[in-house]
Order: sequence, then structure tokens, then C-alpha cells
Amino acid sequence: MVEKSAEQQVLERGKVECLGMTFDSEDARRAFFTERLREKLTDPEFRKTPGFPKGADEDIIRMSDPPWYTACPNPFLADFVRLYGKTYDPKERYERDPFAVDTSVGKTDALYKAHGYHTKVPHLAIVPSILHYTDPGDVVLDGFAGSGMTGVAAQWCGSAPAEYRKQIEAEWSQQGQPKPKWGARRAILNDLGPAASFIAANYTLPFDVAAFSRAAERVLAEVEKELGWMYETLHTDGKSKGRINFTVWSEVFTCPECAGEVNFVEEALDPSTKRVHDHFPCPHCNAELTKSRLEKLYETRVDPVIGKTIKTPKRRAALIDYSIGSARYEKAPTPADAAVLDRIAAMPLPAEVPTQPLPYMHMTHERARMDSAGVTHVHHFFMPRAAQALASLWRNANAEQNRRLRSMLLYFVEQAIWTMSILNRYRPTGFSQVNQYMTGVYYVASQNSEPSPWYVLGGKAKRLGTTFSGLRSRQYFVATQTGTCALIPLQQNSIDYIFTDPPFGENIYYSDLNYLVEAWHRVITEPEPEAIVDKAKKKDVNDYQALMRDCFDEYARVLKPGRWMTVVFSNSANSVWRAIQEAMGTAGFVVADVRTLDKQQGSYRQVTSTAVKQDLVISAYKPTEALAGRFALGEALPENAWAFVTEHLGHVPVFSSVAGVADVIAERTAQVLHDRMVAFHVQRQLSVPLSTSEFLSGLTQRYPERDSMYFLPTQVAEYDRKRNTAAELRQLSLFVIDEASAIQWVRRELQDKPRSFQDLQPAFMREIQNWAKHEETVELKEILRQNCIHYDGSGPVPSQIHSYLSTNFKELRNLAKEDPTLTAKAADRWYVPDPGKQGDLEKLREKTLLKEFEAYKQAKERKLKMFRTEAVRAGFKAAYDGQDYKTIVSVAAKLPENVLQEDEKLLMYYDVASMRLGDE
Repeated sequence: MVEKSAEQQVLERGKVECLGMTFDSEDARRAFFTERLREKLTDPEFRKTPGFPKGADEDIIRMSDPPWYTACPNPFLADFVRLYGKTYDPKERYERDPFAVDTSVGKTDALYKAHGYHTKVPHLAIVPSILHYTDPGDVVLDGFAGSGMTGVAAQWCGSAPAEYRKQIEAEWSQQGQPKPKWGARRAILNDLGPAASFIAANYTLPFDVAAFSRAAERVLAEVEKELGWMYETLHTDGKSKGRINFTVWSEVFTCPECAGEVNFVEEALDPSTKRVHDHFPCPHCNAELTKSRLEKLYETRVDPVIGKTIKTPKRRAALIDYSIGSARYEKAPTPADAAVLDRIAAMPLPAEVPTQPLPYMHMTHERARMDSAGVTHVHHFFMPRAAQALASLWRNANAEQNRRLRSMLLYFVEQAIWTMSILNRYRPTGFSQVNQYMTGVYYVASQNSEPSPWYVLGGKAKRLGTTFSGLRSRQYFVATQTGTCALIPLQQNSIDYIFTDPPFGENIYYSDLNYLVEAWHRVITEPEPEAIVDKAKKKDVNDYQALMRDCFDEYARVLKPGRWMTVVFSNSANSVWRAIQEAMGTAGFVVADVRTLDKQQGSYRQVTSTAVKQDLVISAYKPTEALAGRFALGEALPENAWAFVTEHLGHVPVFSSVAGVADVIAERTAQVLHDRMVAFHVQRQLSVPLSTSEFLSGLTQRYPERDSMYFLPTQVAEYDRKRNTAAELRQLSLFVIDEASAIQWVRRELQDKPRSFQDLQPAFMREIQNWAKHEETVELKEILRQNCIHYDGSGPVPSQIHSYLSTNFKELRNLAKEDPTLTAKAADRWYVPDPGKQGDLEKLREKTLLKEFEAYKQAKERKLKMFRTEAVRAGFKAAYDGQDYKTIVSVAAKLPENVLQEDEKLLMYYDVASMRLGDE
């Protein structure tokens, strides 16, 4: 017996509570809020909301289920949070460490696979983060919700089965973490695309599972009754009738030798092995052919829908796969089959099929030329029979009277749109011909598979019923809207946690790819606020960064102070990675941890280089009100800088290890702490109150140091205890590509083993093999002179060298620092100075760098080909401190675009300078 959904139980009980109001039934609730939404849609100002989708009022209402879901900005979200959330209380104690997310978990889960989308973080990967950062009843936000997995995860925290709970509790216990607090969380989901928000809403809103299963079967049966004749074929025995599973269509080419027609599938496909031959003979002249030698054949016809002559590749049915009972067969199409196809082609196009012209989009006009495949309007994506079948599916789904079931039926039917289009490739060796389109692009292959509606959806109906019936506590915990993440109608400081997987540069063109499905719903994404690098929309990485900054500004506005945001960053260009970091920092967030999942080892690694080769998990926090209050008046004071460092250390992981090996935590090192402190000030357009030497000296005085990392006094005992359980300490991975990384490498090499220039030089030469092309070469002697101290044998042996020698050479132990034997062994070695002397070296080095920067500033060249990036960084910092923003912008114009976009520090100063000049 199928468990009744929460909605069905509520219907049977009668009264329904919604946003503080009570209704006699779900129908009464829907009617009331639908009328409120209809009234709102008549307001011209409401329709001017950025990100408002393109669609008629009734089409938007048809997709929506207010107040829980609207296919436009949701005017009920503020009430949702006000009534079901918790008011921000600055006195409430809240402490959490960063938490890493395994983005590969749960991709085979049935719920994850219930509806496809261009990219998804599985709900089972999100659940542990929500459990870690929130308590039951807290409100979670995802402004780039996609298919709604964050909302599913929020509900799963309350409905997870006992086996899953036991597994999570065991894993957390092994890591020394307390048991999670189980219980559903509320969620706010937002996405710019109506196609995405529709999927998200139907994933998270309750429905009667048993009634859906019956309705889905009814829809398929109605299509069978109406169009079953289109998918009948005569068996090779000349008597039995079979049902077509799919028909393989092949483009027709011409032979370059005799100009004869060549049906590619008939001639190149081996029917026994299902492999395509690289070489095959022409059926007319027997010339040896390859696909690259063939010339595509086109045909012209009048399209009665648009009243124009169109040119399309010539396609012919080449193979039919059909079933009689449980037996499967294949055959070549017969004249009778061709007659049926001709009869269908002569039928008028049903009204349900969208027919609008394709707008100019990167994915349809630049990345791929759909017009060369004969596609200029939406209906051209479908062969005549597929168009009739999809229209019947859509019509019968819309005929359902129950609005909630109607939405679920469309959620079910829309999954056939791409598969039943000409985008669905024929994969002869594949297990199934369903979902064989190329993901992330519009691509029409030379052979496509046109499946029947039952082949595509027959098993899907049963699987969806089984999947959703397994969920418990299906209540209204999630509210969803369609709009830009940069404008979410919520109160300030109202959200408890943000989990987000935003778009990254030009990885995926969401609005382009959603267009095909949205055309059927007749509600289309407004692409203007889409955060993307897109030539067709004239958006570069700077536009992308500005759009993402607006989104992170909104995240910072609605998130409660001191709370966390998790950002999942998929593979992308370094420039996009820097743009994301800068956008987050400018919005006020502070990054506390960046990790990448090592999918082979199943462990997390810290990200310390500029290369972005794997999915990253970024943990960032919104500063507390206490810290924000210190900077509210625009004062840059040393004590405020140290207050930031103290709060930041409180948010950074205390200890990290994998398989018994401890890691150096990058965020606790002097260099990264200094960079974070500087960025915190610059991104707030404040002067930096501490010089590098003052910061390094103060860091040592104020915070205990362990393994070149700094801690709060309250954290040291925990680190020492856990460090004693680790067999060794793994240093941060480091790639020497420029002067800054070369300095880090030299300091690391000399930290525990002071040595001579001659000893260090061979290793240094090996390390700089990947030196950046634009980076002026800096000799090792120069790096040593500016960053380290040389002991020439005069005076007592420095403690750094003495410690190394007395530890590693028995004969040198217990010798005084002035002992001739010791001084002779120590002579000519370079060593890392203590923080006080290092500060003095930094001052001298800065003078040298600024001198070089002055040369770049005066240079007549339009673009600098070779330069010292450290000098540019020092010059930008000095110009910022002197409020000389024009110098920053003018020198930035001389730098290669990729250098500026991929350097976190340069980009930070440039962005702030550009904003300040814009304000002026």
C-alpha cells in the first residue's frame, strides 16, 4: 500500500494552514493565493522586476502553485521567512567550523535521477552541510537552485531513513564530531530559469503519489488511443503487428565520385556488430568512402507554419526497432512504414507545439549553427511524428483538473522533449536510446533516434512513483521563486545558511539550454541578469564578475551575521575563479577554507595554487556584527585589523589530516593571514593600518605559533593534542611559476635547513621550469638578498642555523654559538629571519619594487610584455594607500588581460580603484 502524501492527508483532515491563514482545503488555499498572484501580475512595476521571465500572465499562473512556487518573483517569500523562520538574535551563541562537501556522493540515487538537469550537486552531498551549519527549523537559501537539490536536502534532514542516519552518525563520530540534530529545515529556492524553478518546485512540493502514478498511466493510455497507429509496424512474417520502440533516421549524403545518394546508416553501420565502419563502399559506384568525403544533401520544402520555404538536411528512416510482446526485433523500413510517415507529415502541426523563431543565442548560432541542421524555429527540432506525440502528451497532462497533479504530469512529460527531438543521437551500442543527446550543447548528429512516448516514459512513470513514495514527512517546507539571485524579496539578516552552486563563466549556458523546454511552457528566461561569459550576449568576464558581485551582495544582505555560506565551484578558467573570489570579498564575505575533493583518494585537499582543475568547495562566513561595527565608521585602526585576524582564526579549521598525516592549514599561515587582512580593508575601501613588517611582528606577539601556523590561545591545546596523533606533517603543495611562489619555495627550503647558495641553486633551477611567460626572471641571489639573511661566519651562529646543525650533526651538539668548529660549518648559509628582521627586509624590498613600478608607470609601451608582478602588486598597494586610483587603472591597462583577471591581489586593487573613479 502506497503511503499517502502529506497533501492528501491534509485534504482528508480538512483545514489547511498557510502563511498564518487557515483554509478549508488545498483547493481553497490555491484559489486564494492564485488570485493574489494574478492581481500582482497586473502591476506594471512588478513586471519590471529584474529577472522577470518572458511570459503571459496565464502561462505564469499555470506553472505556479502560490505561495509555495511562482514562475516569476515570489511576492510571498518575506511572509514565509517571517512566519516560519527565526528572528536574528545577536546574543544567540553560534559557532561552527568549515565543513567540506563531497560533490560526487549520491549521483546514482533514484531521487537524484528523478529529473535531469544540466548540472546538479546531489542532495545527499548537501545534507551533511545543512546538518552541520543549521538546526531543525532554520532557513536555508540557494539563489542558484537549479533543479532544487538544496531544497530536497533540507527536507531530507527530517525524512532520512534510519540506515542513512546511522551511517552519518558513525562517520561524524569517527571524526570527533557530535551527533547531528535531525529534523527538517526550511528552504528558499531561486533560479533565473523557469525550467529550473519548475523542476525544483515539483521536487519539493508534496503531492499524492498514488494519484500521480494513475494519472501518468492515463496520459500514456490516452496517447496510445489517439496516436497508437503511428507507432505500429508489420512484422517480417507479414501478419503480426509490432509496436515501434524507436526509429533511426539517417542524413543522406552524396558520393563525391558519382553523386549518388548514400544513406549513411544503411551503408556504414555493421548490423551484426553495431559498429560504424571508418571506410565503406559507395552503393552505386563502389568507390571507397569515409564520412569526411561525403557531401551533405539538402532538400527544400514549404513550412506551412511560418509560410516560408526552408532548407533542411535530407533525412530518411533507416532502421526500426520494435517489440511484439516481450520480444525485440529490428528491420529496415518498408513502403508501408514510409506511407504512414508520409500521412503523419501531411497532418497540421498541433497548437501545443511551440513555433517561435530561435533568438540569437551562443549555443544555437555560434557554438553550433542550428540553421545548418535545418532548425530556425522551435518546431524544427521535432520530426512530424514526434511533434504529434509530444503535443498529445502535453495536452493530456494539461487536461488534469488537480493543479498539483497537473504540474507533476508536466514535470514527467517534459523529460521526453530533448529525447524525442532530433538532438537525440542514435547510439547503436548503447543500452537505451533514451537521453542520448549530447549534454550541455545543441548538437544534431548525422543519425538520430526517434523513440516512441512509451519507450521514453513507460518505465519513468513507475520509477517516479516508487521514488517519491519512499519520502516521509512531505510537508510544505520549501518556497521557490523565479528571478535573479541579485534581488530576492527577503528581510535583511533573515537566512541561517546559504548553499549555492552558481554558474561559472562560460561553463554552461543555462538560459540557452533551457530555451527548448521553456518554449513548451511558454515562459522564457530573461537573460539580461544571467551571470555568464557569453559573446552572443556581449558579456565578458568583467560583466560576469559584476553580475556575481550583485548576487553575493544580496547573499550578504539576507544572511545572518556570523553565519556560513558554502559555494561549490565547478571546473573553470582561473580568471573566473578570481572573479568569484573578488565578488565574494567585495560583498563582505571572508573565505575561511577552500578545498578540492580528491575523487581517487576520497579525501579533501586544500587549494593553494592558482590552478583550478577540480571541483572546489569554498567555505565563507559573514563577519559578526561586533566586527562589522568596528569598521562601520570607516576607520582603519590597528586594533580593528587585529580584531579581524582574531575572528578569522576563530572560523578557520584548527586541525586537518588525511590517513594519519596532518596538513598545514593555508589560512593559518602568516602570508595568507596578511593577505586576508589587507583584502578585508581594501574591499571595504579602507586604508590598511598595518605595514607588512608591523603585521608579521604583531602576529608573533599576539598568537601562539605551531608548525608555521598561528592559533588563538584557546585553540592551541586542541591542535597539540590532535597533532600528536599524526605520524607526519604534509606541507602545502607549491608550484613555482613567478617571484611570489619562488619566495615561498625558498623560505620553505631554508626554514628547517639553512644552506648555501650553491646547495640551493640546482633545486631552484628544477623548480622554475614552468615560470610564467610574462614574468620577468628573478635570480635566486636576488630572492635570497631581499628575503633571507646570509651568515658569513662572523659573530655568533644565528639560532636558526645553530638549531639545524646541533640537531643533525652529533659532533656539533652542545657547542657554544661562537665555537670555531660550529661557525666554520655554519658559514655561507642562508636562513629565514625572525619576524622582526623579516619586517626590515620587507621595507628594503618594497623600495626596490616601487622603483621598478615607477618604470612601468612611465613606460611608453601600450602593453607590457615582461614585468615583475611583485613590483606591480607593491605599486598598486602604494597607489591605493595614497588614493592614487588613476595610476592603478592606467598601469592595469598595460597588463595582459589574463594576468589582471587571474591575479587575486591585482584584481582586487583594480576593481576598487575603478569603483572609486566611477564614484568621482
